[in-house]
Amino acid sequence: MQKSNLCILATAFCSGSTHDFTLFKNSRLPLQDKTCCLADSGYQGLQKQHENSRTPYKKSTHHPLTPEQKQENKQLARERMEVEHVIGWLKRFHILCGPYRNRRKRLALRFNLIAALYNAHRDL
Repeated sequence: MQKSNLCILATAFCSGSTHDFTLFKNSRLPLQDKTCCLADSGYQGLQKQHENSRTPYKKSTHHPLTPEQKQENKQLARERMEVEHVIGWLKRFHILCGPYRNRRKRLALRFNLIAALYNAHRDL
C-alpha cells in the first residue's frame, strides 16, 4: 500500500454556517503561483482567485458535457482521491462529522490537534 504524501498545513475557521469557498476567499490564504489547487465543484470560480487551479466541469440541461470534458473530470477525480482519503481519515473523529456542539473557541484547537495526529500518522 502506498503512503500518502499529503500534509495538512493550514486551517481556517469562522462562526456560523459558511460555505467553504466563501471561507477560502475571506481567509486570503496566499497560494503560490506554481501551486496547483485541485478543488471540487463547490469551488466554481476559483480560477478568478488563483489561475493554477482546476475544478470539474458542470453540465446543464442545455449544455451537456463533451467526451473530453467527461474525461478531464474523471482525471481530476482520480487526482483528488488522496485528498478525499485524508478528509475521510479526519472524519474518524466523530467530533468533525456532525454539528459542533461545544465551545466555538476550542474548535480550531481541536481540529488542529486532529490534523497534527494525521500528520504524525502519515509519517509512520
